[in-house]
Amino acid sequence: MSPVAPKPQRMRPLEPAVVAFGSNLGDREATIRAALDDLASTPGVRLDAVSSLHETAALRLDGVDQDAPRYLNGIALISAALDPHALLDELHRIEDANGRVRVERWGDRTLDLDLIAMGGRYVDDETLVLPHPRAAEREFVLAPWLDVDPDAELPGLGRVDVLLERVRASASADSGTGPGAGAEAVGRSSDAEPDGSGEGSRS
Repeated sequence: MSPVAPKPQRMRPLEPAVVAFGSNLGDREATIRAALDDLASTPGVRLDAVSSLHETAALRLDGVDQDAPRYLNGIALISAALDPHALLDELHRIEDANGRVRVERWGDRTLDLDLIAMGGRYVDDETLVLPHPRAAEREFVLAPWLDVDPDAELPGLGRVDVLLERVRASASADSGTGPGAGAEAVGRSSDAEPDGSGEGSRS
């Protein structure tokens, strides 16, 4: 598939942002590596760190689907000289370049890129909500985020480690299993090198 060229952007001061990525179709690791390379080569974006890969069951609107292909999930910390909407456009471009087809909102997918937070910004419009409205409820976002930033905070909602404890306690109470059941870290975290090919499971 031919890559789609990045859109020209007006540069702004660099601002930290958190991007969640996931894949449960095809060669998941290869797709994630390609997407992170694309992200690192996007004008106005610097890839700072990438989490370990966490394997989890697919999440549907009505709960976990243990029969669906399992996801590989992770977090990329970036610095971006783009406004949030322009950054979201770039994430959609990278999804499209790596075979993403938008058919079913909660369906299986080759690649999913979500903008979780950008600095301390609050955005709420028809195309983007920041911080991501469901990030505080998702272990597959919170756990890898802690891999690369143990002191992370989700703007307006508090420390990520506290949010993760809350999610795991709730899941344990609901299922009768131990904390973190169903999730498995399958790689190691890394700081990204300047070209985005940092050592570890994302490179």
